[in-house]
Amino acid sequence: MRDRLHIPLTNIIIGRFGFLLVSILLMCILRPFVEGYIGLQALLALFMSAIVLSVIYAVSEQKRVFVIGLAIAIPTLIIKWTSYFVNISAVHLASDVIGVVFTAYATIIILSYVFIEKKISADVIFAAVSGYFLIGLMWAFVFSALEFLMPGSFQGPQVEASRLSHAYYYSFTTLTTLGYGDITPVSAPARSFSFLEAIMGQLYIAILIAGLVGNYIAQSMDGNQTSKKQ
Repeated sequence: MRDRLHIPLTNIIIGRFGFLLVSILLMCILRPFVEGYIGLQALLALFMSAIVLSVIYAVSEQKRVFVIGLAIAIPTLIIKWTSYFVNISAVHLASDVIGVVFTAYATIIILSYVFIEKKISADVIFAAVSGYFLIGLMWAFVFSALEFLMPGSFQGPQVEASRLSHAYYYSFTTLTTLGYGDITPVSAPARSFSFLEAIMGQLYIAILIAGLVGNYIAQSMDGNQTSKKQ
């Protein structure tokens, strides 16, 4: 399958992981503006669907990986859409659980691609950044499920009223070690998961992102020097 997607009627070409990164950024940017409107709740499912489909497109190079990803993606989409239209606790919990499974799988596959790929390209950088966002999404689902199973695991403004929304916010502030302190972990599992995510976020940036950016710059400089010699 092709590594790049050509947008119809335009000359814009987006790499596999560039498309995924755009989908994630759109969800993160637009989600806060639509989640308070019942009539626009379907857009939230659309954002998640775009991410799921982008992941499937991104991992479509290897048939086995694609088939497994598709097998996880189909129930993910079904349960995610059902959770927005059926107000049943078990469905919302299932949505969180399948969200953890899918984002964890996607992160592992994407990181495998980043480590295996020898040539550092812009799309590899996009893949690494997408992996960072997917880790944040994965932990958001974990925290949302934890609050459902153990109510009161987190203290903050209306955590129970909008569990997943607060989980997104708390997850990324923890991943980046920003920690505003408006939502705090109370239970032992919540505290353990929180510091594990914080450590994971710091190691990710220090080991992977910094190394990739450094290699990309060095590769570009070597290419320029080679061109000058010729």
